[in-house]
Amino acid sequence: MTDSISDQLRRGDVLAAACPSRAVLRVVTSQWGVLVLMVLRDGTLRFSALRRRVGGVSERMLAETLRRLEAHGLVLRVAYPVVPPQTEYSLTPLGLEAATHVAALADWVEVTLPRLLPDQSAELRE
Repeated sequence: MTDSISDQLRRGDVLAAACPSRAVLRVVTSQWGVLVLMVLRDGTLRFSALRRRVGGVSERMLAETLRRLEAHGLVLRVAYPVVPPQTEYSLTPLGLEAATHVAALADWVEVTLPRLLPDQSAELRE
């Protein structure tokens, strides 16, 4: 009998406190990490355009999230030597793969929201 991936993960290192995969999970599944990955699925964006698309994110949090995603090989940052400085962000192939997974989770949250927030469902419909 072959174990499913979920069965393997339940037993795996991700449940151990010292597992290095937790750092990746932390940034990929953070509120801003999910939203940045989803927005960059549409293509390359400059910092200011990315900030406009991800409503509510501060400049500091966006910069920090992008740095962490880049450090894990999920986002490619290209800085052009022009005045004023121009920097573009895009997903790497690995980032595109991660974005597909987090987008599926975000879609599930959107569809399931009335059941997740039953007391607020009436307010959400108004």
